[in-house]
Amino acid sequence: MIRMPTIKSVMTAFPYSISTEAPINEATAFMREHQIRHLPVTDNGELVGVISDRDIKLVLGPDFAYPDPEKMTVADAMIREPYIVDLDERADTVLDHMARHHLGSAVVTRHDKLAGMFTSSDACKAFADFLREQFRRAGGGDAA
Repeated sequence: MIRMPTIKSVMTAFPYSISTEAPINEATAFMREHQIRHLPVTDNGELVGVISDRDIKLVLGPDFAYPDPEKMTVADAMIREPYIVDLDERADTVLDHMARHHLGSAVVTRHDKLAGMFTSSDACKAFADFLREQFRRAGGGDAA
């Protein structure tokens, strides 16, 4: 019998996080450098939120000049109550919750410690892999 995968099999595992006190510009530069759109936020090593490139754009406004990004910190733009799931949570449960609540990410933890992120990009990659496997099993290596 095939078992439902857990979120750890499809998440992006990485140690990246940023402090609440970091300047917004630092968060933006970090996300660009690592080509990510969601970044867990920590305070003294404890997970306290998540910030996305969209959160930053919303707080800075359309011209990115007001308020002054030099004076703003991650704490000014972060989401303080992100969707947090355990490493062993079933992938379908996480996907369903994200879809119903229009979320772009889930913070993945193990024993309340940051283990990684699961984003809509991870979901697309996992679904593409799933489709390729299904077509390979069915003998249809060429998807339409």
